[in-house]
Amino acid sequence: MTDDTKNILITGATDGVGRMVAERLATPGNNIVVHGRDRLRGESVVRYIRSCGGKASFFHADFASLDEVRRMATAIMKEYSRLDVLINNAGIGVAGAYPGRTESHDGYELRFAVNYLAGFLLTRLLLPAICSTPGGRIVNVASAGQQVIDFDDIMLTRHYSGPRAYCQSKLAQILFTFDLAQELGNRGVTVNALHPATYMDTSMVRGDGVSPLSSVSEGAEAILNLAVSPRTKNQTGLYFDGLVPSHPHSQALDSCARARLKALSMRLTGLQETGAEI
Repeated sequence: MTDDTKNILITGATDGVGRMVAERLATPGNNIVVHGRDRLRGESVVRYIRSCGGKASFFHADFASLDEVRRMATAIMKEYSRLDVLINNAGIGVAGAYPGRTESHDGYELRFAVNYLAGFLLTRLLLPAICSTPGGRIVNVASAGQQVIDFDDIMLTRHYSGPRAYCQSKLAQILFTFDLAQELGNRGVTVNALHPATYMDTSMVRGDGVSPLSSVSEGAEAILNLAVSPRTKNQTGLYFDGLVPSHPHSQALDSCARARLKALSMRLTGLQETGAEI
């Protein structure tokens, strides 16, 4: 692999907007690291990318299990010494296959675990590869749907609803984005979050019983703007609504809330015990 090849990891890249982003990046000079739960769909994406002249590999992991996230991170670090772009896109919606309160393999509320904790852990484990060369980018695919994080009931054992769980997990992504951007400071890595588009025409949106309002292409364009566009190469610690910088829920601006979420996330993912944090 040549030095000018860009290694781009996209989680949840076998369907919906993640797949479209992967296919849009399928050009010579890009090596797309495809993640998903479905091996057949993952292999289909890899074949498409290779047919377009790009390079690709597939990594299987169920983000409802932190052990699988760790296994995947170890495998990626073994294969790639450098990651130019990490797009944390994998997630589950409001209802879909899990309409009620469900717990992950680790005993955490499922939407908080899949939409937020898995990406938090994966990002931290991959930071050595992301920070190895200047110009690295981390993009967290969040949502305009944001619910204040109740640290006294973060697993929603008392006041659960699918929309609340989903919106809380998405706000957690934005708090993480702002905190990590500040932490990395002058390391030459940008960290941004975005709401790609409203109710894209994806299986997740349709599974939630919602009529789509925007196209997958619109959402993909917004993600690519943060992932590879020269216009955003020096922008960090921001939340975008589509292509435009915007304002998230005010809790994202609360440094105490961000510190509290980071400490909790370190503990829940076991990073404090292993010393794996950067």
